[in-house]
Amino acid sequence: MKLALVCLFVCSSLLLPRQCRSQEPAKPTEEKPAAEEKPAAEAKPATDAKTGSDAAKKENPIKSSPTSLASGKKKYGQDCAMCHGSEGAGDGDLAADMHLKLKDFRDPSVMKDMSDGDIYNIINNGKGKMMGEEGRLKPDEIWDVVNFVRSLPKK
Repeated sequence: MKLALVCLFVCSSLLLPRQCRSQEPAKPTEEKPAAEEKPAAEAKPATDAKTGSDAAKKENPIKSSPTSLASGKKKYGQDCAMCHGSEGAGDGDLAADMHLKLKDFRDPSVMKDMSDGDIYNIINNGKGKMMGEEGRLKPDEIWDVVNFVRSLPKK
């Protein structure tokens, strides 16, 4: 079930520019012998999110409220919808372009075995090809996104 959030935020605004830069052709420079040429460094995807008993036990300090859900929906729309779709169906344009099959967050069974702490850590640290939001979003903003994602099956 944790695979449901493998790419929860792969569509962050940091990922797209990194991918574009890493795919641009190298600018011509002075000729060097082939043996000395080094490949351009590509953006590294995040490693698997830090999981474990500590992550699973992390409690959500932000109560789900209309204010939290509105904030979470806004951040989700900015950073997640490109992959996960505006309604959480896993049908975002970027996911299709990357040939990723994402889970439908509207299905109640998708995240039933994941704690809020697990979801927070995936959003914060990234997982697989998904880049984390650490340093870009404040902890309270990430908790708002957790609350929003949790609300999707109820819609």
